[in-house]
Amino acid sequence: MSLPAWPRAHGSTLFAAVIRSSPADFDVTEALDFDFSGDGEHDVLYVEKTGANTEWVSRQLATHADVPAKDVGYCGLKDRHAITRQWFSVPRWNAPDWNTLTIEGVSLLDVKRHSRKLRRGAHKANHFRIVLRGEMPDADILELRLQLIRDAGVPNYFGSQRFGRNGANVELANIWSAGKRLPRHKRSIAISSARSFMFNELLATRVTDNTWNTILPGEVVNLDGSGSVFDVDVVDDEITRRCQELDIHPTGLLWGDGADVDTAPAGHENWLRALGKARVKPAHRSLRLKVMNLQWQLDDESLTLTFALGRGAFATSVLRELAAVSDALFN
Repeated sequence: MSLPAWPRAHGSTLFAAVIRSSPADFDVTEALDFDFSGDGEHDVLYVEKTGANTEWVSRQLATHADVPAKDVGYCGLKDRHAITRQWFSVPRWNAPDWNTLTIEGVSLLDVKRHSRKLRRGAHKANHFRIVLRGEMPDADILELRLQLIRDAGVPNYFGSQRFGRNGANVELANIWSAGKRLPRHKRSIAISSARSFMFNELLATRVTDNTWNTILPGEVVNLDGSGSVFDVDVVDDEITRRCQELDIHPTGLLWGDGADVDTAPAGHENWLRALGKARVKPAHRSLRLKVMNLQWQLDDESLTLTFALGRGAFATSVLRELAAVSDALFN
């Protein structure tokens, strides 16, 4: 299935661009906000990978260390078709020799010790360097759009990769919600896709209403750069100021058991019933995405962007506010 053309906040795209013409055109570096303990039962490995997905690398590390794959930890999934750097934790029960590690497309950059397994979402941010290739628009117009993205942020849509190629994961959510039993990992994908799709639908209505960056009375608000949320009953001058400064953001619901179904996008009753039956815990996600440290370099046929995003955010949500992007891998 084709995904909806969810509305953009900053106007029509300025040009058509291709990303990932080579892995070096999509570079991602994970950033942590804590120090490793220096002791404990885990080795933490800083890995650079090219053309390899995170889960596959995790399994190779488990094999090398002779430990169960489930005991290898990492903070987040990183793109396969890119150059990415991230940390993995591996139990050192069998004293693995990391000097002998050989994995195709993987380089070991550093090894440290830590007392805990790394958990999903434990990182602070991801730093991106992305090259968009195509016929560039007028430089002044492009710079104005980039300044707007930097100063105002972008709608925090889940990226198309969350929904699989040609929306395959949305179809999986339909199958799951109809009662078909799925393996655990596919069930997880179905649940994530259903919640993400409904969130995007909700966000699309707020973009259309031009309230995606406005805190409304009675809304749940997110503190930027954290998972912290709180209720705002009255929108006073202080709340308005903090919202304008991108210190706090309005949120939308990630539906689950007990959430108010009357606020859900229409047409997804099967998903809502299945999420309730599965006892999925509801949560809130910021409607707005702050684009940190955005810089750019323009050439005749390419635009290079560098920026950072908090965990759970998608770089494609930034790119779509600028260009009609196609992925060289899927053309």
